[in-house]
Amino acid sequence: MTSTVPALGTRTAEGSALQAVLLDMDGTLVDTEGFWWDVEAEVFARLGHTLDDSWRHVVVGGPMSRSAGFLIEATGADITLAELSVLLNQGFEERIGYGLPLMPGAARLLAELSAHGIPTALVSASHRRIIDRVLTSLGPRHFALTVAGDEVSRTKPHPDPYLFAAAGLGVDPARCAVVEDTATGVASAEAAGCQVVAVPSVAPIAPAPRRTVVPSLEQVDLTFLRALMPLG
Repeated sequence: MTSTVPALGTRTAEGSALQAVLLDMDGTLVDTEGFWWDVEAEVFARLGHTLDDSWRHVVVGGPMSRSAGFLIEATGADITLAELSVLLNQGFEERIGYGLPLMPGAARLLAELSAHGIPTALVSASHRRIIDRVLTSLGPRHFALTVAGDEVSRTKPHPDPYLFAAAGLGVDPARCAVVEDTATGVASAEAAGCQVVAVPSVAPIAPAPRRTVVPSLEQVDLTFLRALMPLG
């Protein structure tokens, strides 16, 4: 298991202002956003409720406490947030046990960052138990640090997860490139002062200052990420 608190002072890439790359997990590196929605739909079906497909845009990308809480309120289901969280995590773990598809370009990008010694962190709103399962598919060797949603006091869209990751790697958030797939994750990274690459998975994301939007992770490589860094 990757340590959540690595030694400070991880070396940076020579000749580049890029100090680290921080990557979201669900929908960014692994094609699991649909998995979560399917599990949510199945759990609520057992509770006697049908989820409206329009709610998918509301629950994507955020912490489970927010998405699960919204679905309880929207459906009026007779279940507590704690009970529902257990059922969703169990359902997701069962689902990924049948195979976990990586997003196009994810394996190539991770291999390139590792080959060039770029400090890399996985920063997710998912719980630690889920991250550790997914890491077996991604390869824990690719990450100097992993941050789970249940390990920070405030998760995305707050800046805390990305600030924690930058501090753990001993780097300046402004010299970090973040790759995210949802507006919630983008808001978190931008609030932390990072340079952001948005690769939308479920809902569109508009370009903005310090934010570059691309249709696929296949367009993202080390040269691309280095070019995002401010001069000086």
